[in-house]
Amino acid sequence: MAIESGYILITPCKNEEKSLPELADSIINQTITPKLWLIVNDNSTDNSVKILRDIETKYSWVRVVASEGQERDLSFHYAKIVRYGLSLSMNISSTEKISFEYIGLIDADMILEKNFFEKIIGRFEQDPRLGVASGSTAYFEADNLITEKGRDNLPIGGLRVWKRECLIETGVFPISYSADSVSNVLAVLHGWNTKKFEDIVGIQTRRTGSAEGLRKGYRTKGESDYYRDYHPIYVLFKFVKYTSTHPFYIGIAYMEGYIKGIVKIKKKISIPEVRQYYRKKHIEIGRYYAGKFKR
Repeated sequence: MAIESGYILITPCKNEEKSLPELADSIINQTITPKLWLIVNDNSTDNSVKILRDIETKYSWVRVVASEGQERDLSFHYAKIVRYGLSLSMNISSTEKISFEYIGLIDADMILEKNFFEKIIGRFEQDPRLGVASGSTAYFEADNLITEKGRDNLPIGGLRVWKRECLIETGVFPISYSADSVSNVLAVLHGWNTKKFEDIVGIQTRRTGSAEGLRKGYRTKGESDYYRDYHPIYVLFKFVKYTSTHPFYIGIAYMEGYIKGIVKIKKKISIPEVRQYYRKKHIEIGRYYAGKFKR
């Protein structure tokens, strides 16, 4: 099917000199070119700055902006950078009269198949109530390509596309731990469908959450689950799952993060309907597994 709707794109970037050339090639060679690609340079200290400058010089639809950077952070700072990029890209589009129906968020450690956006926008065109969608990620471990698992109704973070109306209706992007997951919940609460497609793939140059090491990444997951008010029994289920997954220390790291939330973070997300959504879902999941156990 012919795709007529345009899209714009944002990418947060922090010290990604190794990944940027392949990411750029995969965006530049898409079967449908973005009308605007805004890259937010989060105070990179490596060769990313030169690479970004070269890309911006060569392609008129690429813009690079700087942010006030700090150490790499997968919690609130990342959410602020993404929200800034999304808001700025929409402002630029309004000022320059760039029409678009969809807006994507692609992290700088991704490599996309050449028809990624053609395929995913096609799925939006087939479902008028699809508000957020993502592809699936895979990464190489030695010479093996490993696809990361996840439920098909949970779009993942840095490989996603929103319908413009859905993004605006849900407040652009929440400032939160796991802001992508909270964004999914807000979309559902506003009556939108959410989807992760297994047959639309992005290759990550590293495993999700491992930019600063898996241990730190899973600690952040634990902090996030406390902040979003995950039910303690569900947290225990996740701990057991992670401790039985290689590398086995990620379960301990996850629980350390959750305990840190209890002891140090203390506050939780200030959107009551999101907290209620998670609690209700976890009770439903618990009942489902309890039923299977009884049988």
